[in-house]
Amino acid sequence: MPAQFPDDQIATKAAQLGLIDEGGDLPRHLRSKVIAALMQERPRPAAASPVAGQIVIQPGGTVTVDGRPFPWLVQADLIEVTLQPDGSGMVRLTLPARNIQIHKPLPSESES
Repeated sequence: MPAQFPDDQIATKAAQLGLIDEGGDLPRHLRSKVIAALMQERPRPAAASPVAGQIVIQPGGTVTVDGRPFPWLVQADLIEVTLQPDGSGMVRLTLPARNIQIHKPLPSESES
């Protein structure tokens, strides 16, 4: 859903940014720049961690997450399950690997 801002809010922000004089008309080609600035000011919702709807662990170590098979590498003897009275909880699995790589993100242009 595209962001919608009232014209008076866009005009006020454009004046704050120095793109127009107070009460002046905003050129159409600058409108997206002002809307982008208004979007930056909006509070961002906290990033929600992904939550599975259902995790099923069967004897022998078969694991499905939301009906889809989880990787076959799960070590069945190293599964920790914490359940709450309502049936929700946490599952901690161990995935063995011969090689693990952690990629550090490249610095953004603003950091250089």
